[in-house]
Amino acid sequence: MGILEKIAEIEREIGRTQKNKATEYHLGLLKAKLAKYRTQLLEPQGKKGEKGEGFDVLKSGDARVALIGFPSVGKSTLLSTLTKTQSECASYEFTTLTCIPGVIDYNGANIQLLDLPGIIEGAAQGKGRGRQVIAVARTADLVIIMLDATKSEVQRELLEKELEAVGIRLNKPKPGIYYKQKKAGGIHFNSTCALTKVDEKLVQLILHEYKIFNAEVIFREDATADQLIDTISDNRVHLPCLYVYNKIDQISIEEVDRLARQPNSVVVSCNMKLNLDYLLFTMWEMLALIRIYTKKPGKHPDFGDAIIMRRGSTVEHVCHSIHRSIVAVFKYALVWGRSTKYSPQRVGLAHVVEDEDVIQVVKK
Repeated sequence: MGILEKIAEIEREIGRTQKNKATEYHLGLLKAKLAKYRTQLLEPQGKKGEKGEGFDVLKSGDARVALIGFPSVGKSTLLSTLTKTQSECASYEFTTLTCIPGVIDYNGANIQLLDLPGIIEGAAQGKGRGRQVIAVARTADLVIIMLDATKSEVQRELLEKELEAVGIRLNKPKPGIYYKQKKAGGIHFNSTCALTKVDEKLVQLILHEYKIFNAEVIFREDATADQLIDTISDNRVHLPCLYVYNKIDQISIEEVDRLARQPNSVVVSCNMKLNLDYLLFTMWEMLALIRIYTKKPGKHPDFGDAIIMRRGSTVEHVCHSIHRSIVAVFKYALVWGRSTKYSPQRVGLAHVVEDEDVIQVVKK
């Protein structure tokens, strides 16, 4: 029996097993086995060159955004509209067969946008070019799931299911579980809160399924068996996801309003270029990018060339972006902007900067 058959058999057994207190250990073991087989399915097989031309796109720019969706939802049209790259667009399915990169120039940042081929149901098992598409999506900083506003919500559920199956967790924080494998000492289990979804026996069963007999596990939240499996697997990717509904010019205003009010959703029309400005603004916010400007003593700030950083960056991160040798001769920095109590404020390397701050570094 191959891996695909084993996965299908376990999924059928999970589906027909009643969920109650008596079956929670059995279900936990089945989920652990399922995660193991899916991990094996993702591992590269055969020769390296079998990936397919166009999929090995070098990561560049300040952030990478992957466009995922079913065929003919408007991914190529969006790429051609937002970037200077022309991706072939047509009214038939599977127009795009390889990964086509483009660059969005927004707020002084270069954001790499990848137009991936349309994926179909069963992509996680390798149907179409699903496995290559999903492998590229795992390297992105933001996933845009492009949807056809004229079709049902089933398309969104199917795409989420395919990405979930290969360890991509959309808009979900990492589980609050501390896990460390050890060489000896058995399994040490502890929790800092009351657990209602798992207990020590289930944790041990799942670890034994992975042939782990020496480890330390601490639950810092009331997590599920699935979240424990994610932590043990250590190949899960937690990514922010933006749902973009295209073709809003073909539906009623009431339906547009309903879709726009959903969490992490933006409604657009690529053909009529409607609401694309708001899409770029939302992408910027979800990527958590900020602009930092530098200033030389006695001169005006250089507003023409921003340093693009991530939200939560410190003065030390900014110094490394300017030149790696600056931290060694750093004395203090003067900062103007929203991160300061007054301007300019004298700060150290640990000071957290905010969007559009101006910084002047003073050396020893």
